[in-house]
Amino acid sequence: MSRNYKISDQSKLHFISFATINWIDVFTRPSYKYIVVDSLNYCIKNKGLEVYAWCIMSNHVHLIIGSETANQSHIIRDLKKHTSKTIIKAIVDNPQESRKEWMLWMFEREGKRNSNNQDFQFWQQHNQPIELSSNFMMEQKLNYIHNNPVEAGFVWEPQDYPYSSAIDYAGEKGMVDIILLN
Repeated sequence: MSRNYKISDQSKLHFISFATINWIDVFTRPSYKYIVVDSLNYCIKNKGLEVYAWCIMSNHVHLIIGSETANQSHIIRDLKKHTSKTIIKAIVDNPQESRKEWMLWMFEREGKRNSNNQDFQFWQQHNQPIELSSNFMMEQKLNYIHNNPVEAGFVWEPQDYPYSSAIDYAGEKGMVDIILLN
């Protein structure tokens, strides 16, 4: 993770975005999205991650996170490391993946360019955390996250996109165990 994008105040909530290398549209398949969903829930249950909002787009993820007990940067580092290995394995093992050779070539090429990697690089290194220091900023980022699938043309209403916390804010239970912002 770049020094320019470190989380300095661990007591604050943060808006974080991270993207696949070269903005590759990996998350067009639900099975790859479920790896991120499962990993978020694991980090919530076992690592002290608090998720207030989330959305998985075709090539990036948005989160509003916090933690009372753990270092947010370390949790995100571990989440990205685990999901990258697991998703790459899922791509390798998926006989229906028509883009397999091309994606693996791209991930391997980026991995070789970066001395922080052993083989592949799936995620871009930076997370671009933004400290949410006011209710206005929280509301702005929450709306941005939930409207992202609408703006992309995936759905007409934010709560209709299953890979987002918008459904939770509409009063139903979504896939990730979030904490609602008041």
